[in-house]
Amino acid sequence: MSFDLVIYDCDGTLIDTETLYGEISLAICREIGLSHWTLDHYVEQLVGIPWADGMKIIESALGRPLPADFETRIEDAVASRLESELRVLPGVREAISAMAERRCVASSTVLEPLRRNLVLAGLSDLFEPHVFSASQVARGKPAPDVFLFAASQMGAEAGRCLVLEDSVPGVLAARAAGMQVAGFTGASHDKRRMRERLLTAGAAAVVDDYKDWPGEAARLADLRAA
Repeated sequence: MSFDLVIYDCDGTLIDTETLYGEISLAICREIGLSHWTLDHYVEQLVGIPWADGMKIIESALGRPLPADFETRIEDAVASRLESELRVLPGVREAISAMAERRCVASSTVLEPLRRNLVLAGLSDLFEPHVFSASQVARGKPAPDVFLFAASQMGAEAGRCLVLEDSVPGVLAARAAGMQVAGFTGASHDKRRMRERLLTAGAAAVVDDYKDWPGEAARLADLRAA
């Protein structure tokens, strides 16, 4: 028995934008005086959570309010890079197209940049109009709100949904929603460590390559039906 709905995170799961966000955010953080932060700080504290929450963490580390254009500068720089750099994870379109289940996106990224990034990556046709953001709900990941919202909008029961996530907050959010969840490490800069963290958080499996995703999703569906 297959799942009714497969829900995909976006950044780091469909598109390799986590690296971009990390590089650009760190560069701008250094410009405003947060010089000691590294990519590890970014990955450990910001990946997988809504950007509004991430800005609070950066502001606390900086010790003063962030510039008013901080978020806009980051989003504009990411969009500019996406226009010139192919950041779609290898095999995404083939794998998703091979799966019969309904699908949608549920991301921590604000809705407008999320949709823009999917267009720039050439993936919007696979999901539109079924693209959902934590900016549409009260709480971001690791709270389950965005996944429950996506399931509700799609008319699917939470217990019959499968989520693919690259972050610990995302895995925790899916589990809190009562959904099955698999981890993805294809865009991780430390695949071994991230695999362990995703499994510890509650991922039922971890995939590193989209060529393995349809088979792994089918295996998880079989386990659920057993």
